[in-house]
Amino acid sequence: MPSHSTTGLSRRGFIGGATGTAVATALATGPSAGAHAHTRPTPPGHGRPRNRPANVIFVSIDDLGHDELGAYGNTFNETPNIDRLAREGALFTNAYAAAPLCSPTRAALVTGRYPARSGITDFLRGENAASAKYLSPDVPTVPDVLGPLGYATGLIGKWHLTETYSGPYAQRPGNPYAHGFGEVIASEQKYIADGDYFHPYFFLPDLEAREPGEHLTDRLAAEAVDYITRHRHEPFFLHVSNYAVHTALDGKPDLVAKYQAKPGAGTAPNRPVLAAMLESVDDQVGRIAGTLAELGLAQDTLLLIASDNGGPYRDANQPLRGGKGELYEGGIRVPMIAHWPGQVHPGRQVDAPVSTIDVLPTALDLAGGRPGRRFDGVSIAPLLTGAGSLGRDELYWVYPHFIGATHPHAAVRSGRYKLVQYLRDGRSELYDLVRDPGESTDITDRQPGRARILRGRLEAHIAEVGILPPAPDSGAYPVGELDERFDGDLTDWSVLPVTGHVGDVHVVDGELSVKSDRLTHLVFRSGITPGSDTAVAVLSPGRFAESGTQDTVFVGVAKDAGNYLLFRYHNGLNRVGWDLRVNGGLITAGAEPLNNLDGTVDLTAPGARFAFVLHGTKSTAYADQGDGWEYLFTADTGGALDLGDPAVRAQYRWATSVRIDSGALTLDGLTAHSARG
Repeated sequence: MPSHSTTGLSRRGFIGGATGTAVATALATGPSAGAHAHTRPTPPGHGRPRNRPANVIFVSIDDLGHDELGAYGNTFNETPNIDRLAREGALFTNAYAAAPLCSPTRAALVTGRYPARSGITDFLRGENAASAKYLSPDVPTVPDVLGPLGYATGLIGKWHLTETYSGPYAQRPGNPYAHGFGEVIASEQKYIADGDYFHPYFFLPDLEAREPGEHLTDRLAAEAVDYITRHRHEPFFLHVSNYAVHTALDGKPDLVAKYQAKPGAGTAPNRPVLAAMLESVDDQVGRIAGTLAELGLAQDTLLLIASDNGGPYRDANQPLRGGKGELYEGGIRVPMIAHWPGQVHPGRQVDAPVSTIDVLPTALDLAGGRPGRRFDGVSIAPLLTGAGSLGRDELYWVYPHFIGATHPHAAVRSGRYKLVQYLRDGRSELYDLVRDPGESTDITDRQPGRARILRGRLEAHIAEVGILPPAPDSGAYPVGELDERFDGDLTDWSVLPVTGHVGDVHVVDGELSVKSDRLTHLVFRSGITPGSDTAVAVLSPGRFAESGTQDTVFVGVAKDAGNYLLFRYHNGLNRVGWDLRVNGGLITAGAEPLNNLDGTVDLTAPGARFAFVLHGTKSTAYADQGDGWEYLFTADTGGALDLGDPAVRAQYRWATSVRIDSGALTLDGLTAHSARG
């Protein structure tokens, strides 16, 4: 039989049982993400320990919409196994993903903490991203929490908590072995991009098929059955992490044909290919539940099934508003079902709000440990058994990113009320989710006191998790570093041409002026290095050319004309963005905010300012259009330029820049300040 799964030595795996050559070999090669020699499952037998701690199996379904299971009212998709588990267990009506996208939700699942505390707040991009994000092994995860209590820990399927896809799998930063998972099976070796569901899998090049024409969801099912069988004599935590039903949709041809022939096929919200993929997931869940029953483990196992975020198809979340990428209910309220014979009463409906952050605290509670204050989540065991309530007042979400037309925003739910706040201008909306689950009516004017209270709590949470740097005022950045009013010459500045033409550059009457009749891009580099990795530079623009196509000013840091990080404002398009140039090449193509802020920023008003705020590997843009500072966007360049590293930062200087192709453009001044050391 071909090799089919992946196990190996974790960061703790050298303790006990590995000696001599075996240890040396493991150190030299590490585990593979694709395959290892198949361990034949031991036949079911007797002698299972009594009074054992509960196993926990969490089955995640990628991008599953709130209404796509039969248990939640869908009449087109067929999910009989999951629906049966809902009838025999508990169905949650107010279950939430910890984030509106996959990576931060997955980080929350394995840490029990809000995404902002793990450092993973957005989906993680491919290796060519300017960032190099990963879930740090310094953050305690499932193996750290449950391993000391004798639990085996396994991951089958999607991880998506690192942006590194080259080099030996076990040496990549943030890989699941580095977090101590004992077995990692069919976890992506390459960026998953638009998915791949039939062997050979492009993102799992080392994974050999177990059967001809293998479908990935079926493969994960077989691996889950084998894992459960291998570990039936010990407590275990297993995350079965499906790649389905993420786009691009691709189901088994016979199942696709089945759904294409059904009445209503192709009419929203009915999607035959998605339905086919979901039936495969349902079969997988049926095989897992069947294995637990056959091995006599059903009463010892909490089986949870949930989505990692709201569905991308808005009609699959109705009547909820929005979808994937949004903090309205359609983006974060997800289906969740709990099955645990003998503990969860059949047909139980749980209306209390729960979240992905609650999974690990629940597992620890069931293992006999005390969650204490190490988590943001709480144990939902009292809800499962009907023994009590959670005693939690609020749930929080912070999504400081752009995706599609969605701008950075945050939310808090308290009881029946939910407040959504946009991070740029502080605009907020209040909803009564009991009367208005579709969030169609903002009731801020009716309940201003409640809105004020929730806004205060949300802002306190945002400040407490430290997800945004302070706006560039003197209180946050009191140490002056640079105060250039252009009331002298450019003796202390380096004029660095990015293009061949320099144009006419001069300083007069407190203005730096650049005039040209062809494309001219100049970087003006000061002699001042940022004093720390928490600092700010503020550009005061002067007069714009109001002509040509390149009427643009910049602020940030520069090493030379081929190496800089500059935030830009294009006056002709009222557009903001950022340019990261490394060794002469721009590497920010496709980076947020893309064009999401076009037409919304105007720096021509008297007193307008544009700020570059440095905070470690991240830099944040603020603008003052005359009414105070507004948050615009954050750029993470840690994979290409780590200004948090003092040695790297020492090579860069505060800088401003001009790009113009017609007319004259002026700058009034550049100041820089840093936080106290």
